[in-house]
Amino acid sequence: MIITEAKPIGEIIDSLKDYKKIFLIGCGECATTCKTGGKDELVKMQQELEKAGKVVLGSCIPDAPCIASQVKTELAKNMKLLRETEAVLVLACGLGVQSVKDNDRLGLPVLPSCNTLCGALVDAAGNFYEKCSMCGECVLGITAGICPVTLCAKNLLNGPCGGMNKGKCEVDSEKDCAWVLIYKELEKRKKLDELKKVQPPKDHKKTLKPRKIIMTNDKIQSTK
Repeated sequence: MIITEAKPIGEIIDSLKDYKKIFLIGCGECATTCKTGGKDELVKMQQELEKAGKVVLGSCIPDAPCIASQVKTELAKNMKLLRETEAVLVLACGLGVQSVKDNDRLGLPVLPSCNTLCGALVDAAGNFYEKCSMCGECVLGITAGICPVTLCAKNLLNGPCGGMNKGKCEVDSEKDCAWVLIYKELEKRKKLDELKKVQPPKDHKKTLKPRKIIMTNDKIQSTK
């Protein structure tokens, strides 16, 4: 899940200072869960913008605005209103904002309402935990399902640093050292021999940006 937070309303209104007629687009998945781009948030945003003298012509909530087909469908449904619109405000992550921009045939200004924080897991209580750095070279099979690239402040791949103290991270003493967690999990599984395998440095070419993912026969064929 992509985690977002709402920008301060003053920053949003300032970004719209040159536009009067606004169209709102939300997100039915991640931003709805984060309470930054669901139905309630669109209603509240409309109220705030109208208080600032804006005219909100309409709104829509694609299930996943980062998917081009969903955005195109919603834009087509609202084309009459969009032709009168001066700017589009997207209550979603940066992917959603760029997807709307790329699929808007009218070339309208497309502006963000949210800051995009990270990808994270969601627990049963609705809390968010950043667990994966999407590095393109997963080591979870070696590290007992615990990601050192994300959970270690130094992204170490071959054990803890010298600053680890009593199982806690040198950078943040409130957090457990990722490699202590990995050690305990491998010990429980009787797999401590895995730690004797030296991992090579990360291939950072796999995270060069921007990437284009090529799909062939419903499988990822290559990345560029």
